[in-house]
Amino acid sequence: VQLQAFGGGLVQPGGSLRLSCAASGSIFTIYAMGWSRQVPGKQRELVASITSGGSINYADSVKGRFTISRDNANNTVYLQMNSLKPEDTAVYSCNADILSFLRNRIQYWGQGTLVTVSS
Repeated sequence: VQLQAFGGGLVQPGGSLRLSCAASGSIFTIYAMGWSRQVPGKQRELVASITSGGSINYADSVKGRFTISRDNANNTVYLQMNSLKPEDTAVYSCNADILSFLRNRIQYWGQGTLVTVSS
């Protein structure tokens, strides 16, 4: 199983970016999916998560600005980030709780994608 994230980059304050993360491989079902971010020297922060049933949680720091969604048919999770602030600058990583066809349930992490918010 692999998770591949796309969509990071440089954006000005107040701008928007959309991250996507696709899971592939021996997947029987995907439970929760989510996004976290990390700044060097700081603890990883859970940004948003979404269950297979659509229940969503956000970090207080992104509520009202970020929207998480998922496409179950394509095993993909998205993070729409609006009104970006310099403090949103971080490496963003996706994660997914996956049950494989071998009936192994594992939390997988994708490679990080850098989001830089700067003028």
